[in-house]
Amino acid sequence: MNFSEVFKQSNQLCKVSPDGKYLATCVQYRLVVRDINSLQIVHLYTCLDQVMHMEWSSDSLFILCAMYKRGLVQVWSLEQPDWHCKIDEGSIGLVSSRWSPDGRHILNTTEFNVSMVVGGVSFAPCQLLLADGRYMALAERRECKDYISVFVCDDWHLLRHFESETQDLAGLEWSPNSCVLAVWDSCLEYKILLYSLDGRLLSLYSAYEWSLGIKSVAWSPSSQFLAVGSYDEKVRILNHITWKKITEFEHPATIINTKAVVFKEVEKRPVVGSEDLSIHQLTVDNSLFSTQSKSQVPVIKPDPDRANPKIGISTLAFSADNRFLATKNDNMPQSLWVWDMQRLSLLAVLEQTAPVRCFVWDPRRPRLALCTGNTKVYLWSPAGCVSVNVPVEGSFQVQSLFWHCSGSSLVLLSKEHVCLCYVDAEEEK
Repeated sequence: MNFSEVFKQSNQLCKVSPDGKYLATCVQYRLVVRDINSLQIVHLYTCLDQVMHMEWSSDSLFILCAMYKRGLVQVWSLEQPDWHCKIDEGSIGLVSSRWSPDGRHILNTTEFNVSMVVGGVSFAPCQLLLADGRYMALAERRECKDYISVFVCDDWHLLRHFESETQDLAGLEWSPNSCVLAVWDSCLEYKILLYSLDGRLLSLYSAYEWSLGIKSVAWSPSSQFLAVGSYDEKVRILNHITWKKITEFEHPATIINTKAVVFKEVEKRPVVGSEDLSIHQLTVDNSLFSTQSKSQVPVIKPDPDRANPKIGISTLAFSADNRFLATKNDNMPQSLWVWDMQRLSLLAVLEQTAPVRCFVWDPRRPRLALCTGNTKVYLWSPAGCVSVNVPVEGSFQVQSLFWHCSGSSLVLLSKEHVCLCYVDAEEEK
């Protein structure tokens, strides 16, 4: 692997353009756009205040910068650097701002839950979701009932408006093929509903009575599976034919007699008399569970007296080829679980010495990258697991990361800096 030089960034605001040609970063109130290959600055813009949110348009021609404290949004053009647009929400405030799929409209949500679409159309939602550039689903609560509206993004006409059979709608997510809308209830009730585009209820799945609720939901890229993560530390997999559960994945503290492989990061203490006693070398040790009677996974007991206790499946992610599912259980923060979706069984457990902060799949290959807030990047694939130290001056502690759309490089973010990690062709093999 090779690494680029380090650049400054603020608030983890760093994104690659959808066409993969540019890298945009925010440094306080400045927006810096670099060529992704040379990393030379091609555009430099100055905003009116510190940027809190930044987003590319779908065609990579515009960049949106939101300043929530001032209720401002500024839009910059790559083709016409002297042109810019300013949207001032004024006293009604601003809590979120995002592009519509066509890259020519902006959706702003204000403090009074009024979302406005540039162009004169206004809505009153509690949530907004976009799907594949074709449809927008909008959820709102009126007179203690939940309603969902589906709009066609081309001309914003209303396709369907219907009442949702939820007690208190907590979230909704389109399938990747934009054919099915998953809607789930608050954590007080375990209920997930599947609606078609015409508002027809395809299925209502409820795990069991008095159950702990839903914490996370993820569609597979092919729309064939819906993974539902719960506060009871289980992942339930629904299929796209009957929308019924085909299996569930548990996250036990003790794993007994499985064929899974554990990759355990071991901290080796320096030997007395070594040249530098302040450096702790980390190695990755893998052991086959089939040769052991059991393996113990570190567990943190949540405090029931505190709000939002750390328990349950908070993050789910399918690989791009639908073959694998990665999950994180919040009361096992140092472990990452990888499941084989063909055999519907546990394939590997990555046990780190520190809590996993972020993990992302390669958009082109079955390869998983993760970080734990130290100076290393970890990569897993069916062939094995490896850790690489980020060789930059000073201490570059990786707080988050994401792949370039080509899968040829990783963008690494520390608290105040960013650098690129390039994967060589030989290493890919």
